Amino acid sequence: MDAEERRRGILELARRTGSVDVSKLSAEFGVAKETVRRDLRLMEQHGLVRRTHGGAYPVESAGYETTLDFRTTRYVPEKQRIAAAAGDLVGDAETLFVDEGFTPQLIAQALPRTRPLTVVTASLATATSLARAESVTVLLLGGRVRGGTVATVGHWATHMLSGFVIDLAFIGANGISREYGLTTPDPVVSEVKAQAVRVARRRVFAGVHTKFGAGSFCRFAEVSDFETIITDSALPLAEAHRYSLMGPQVIRV
Repeated sequence: MDAEERRRGILELARRTGSVDVSKLSAEFGVAKETVRRDLRLMEQHGLVRRTHGGAYPVESAGYETTLDFRTTRYVPEKQRIAAAAGDLVGDAETLFVDEGFTPQLIAQALPRTRPLTVVTASLATATSLARAESVTVLLLGGRVRGGTVATVGHWATHMLSGFVIDLAFIGANGISREYGLTTPDPVVSEVKAQAVRVARRRVFAGVHTKFGAGSFCRFAEVSDFETIITDSALPLAEAHRYSLMGPQVIRV
């Protein structure tokens, strides 16, 4: 097996399992740990993985995106803390956009129930979870339903969004970086997110630390478009400060 084949094998394993370990890769491919580390450094430079202490995890791209089911198994305590902090930011907002994805789904569950709210979403899971709440009016965007995320996309969704003025949007992303802004692998998903950003008076990004520094295929917003970024405490304080210099308040929970 040459180096290119080995790196393809590493990437396939990372995408199948969600992460890889240097020691296990060394044993599996029969090469030195330093060789694996060089492979991972090169793969990170090409935007395929993000390295961690002792391993790496795959970056979502035009050719690879995790499903909603997979996301419900990763960093769940961190996502729950982020969602709770997001719920505290609603303030006097009466109309909300809640994005697709597992963290936004948790945010929907953390919304206040003590007064009327109107929630616009592309996520069938979020719409279903809020539908029985007496104080919440749910508007589900129309369009084609993506199987992996169970959310609507397409011109029906973006056209419907274009007719609203939304007080507060909770937005997710597959990657956020100071260089490339907020990104997602699929152009049709990017269009829905970009439209939500355009029609919202206030915008909050919510995502775990693994999103930071990652760049996917389609850019839909800039870091400076957001008043607040909520993430977990695993994002280094110095890095959080660098994002705050671009405009948003950065909350680590």
